[in-house]
Amino acid sequence: MEEYFSKIIEAVGEDLGREGLIDTPKRASQAFKFLNNGYGKKLEDVLNGAIFEADTEDMVICKDIELYSLCEHHLLPFIGKCHIAYLPRGKVLGLSKLARVVDMYARRLQIQEKLTKQIADAIETAVDAKGVAVVIEAKHLCMMMRGVEKQNSVMITSVMTGIFRKDISTRSEFLNLINR
Repeated sequence: MEEYFSKIIEAVGEDLGREGLIDTPKRASQAFKFLNNGYGKKLEDVLNGAIFEADTEDMVICKDIELYSLCEHHLLPFIGKCHIAYLPRGKVLGLSKLARVVDMYARRLQIQEKLTKQIADAIETAVDAKGVAVVIEAKHLCMMMRGVEKQNSVMITSVMTGIFRKDISTRSEFLNLINR
């Protein structure tokens, strides 16, 4: 990967012998591998058995989970937050696992629409929930730094499954709680 970053840097007209760029291909390669480390992770490993029996049927919400991803179209970052809710069916997930699931999928070349669905599907699969709701709000540098250059635009995506899709009062409760 270092070799490719070297070629990219030279292709934009820079001198790889310049002091500030000497180790850049190596650093860029390491950074790119880190930013895409979700490919090396599996849901079972991320959850690590942190699924617990629980006699609650009330909504579980974790909001404002920060996320960082790379747009698969331009390889530029999108940065935002994710809100997740689910209605348990006898099992709950360790709280930190919600954030770890977000990171696993966000740390891949991605589009926000797909990311939102992947997170919802993973949570639903993990705990056999009665329903899952996921909302992501993100700013896309591919829209801010290039193209239309709109600095204040925010993309919002949502996926609602099960009872969140079928029951407007459940969906409304979730949306009201994340907007507090």
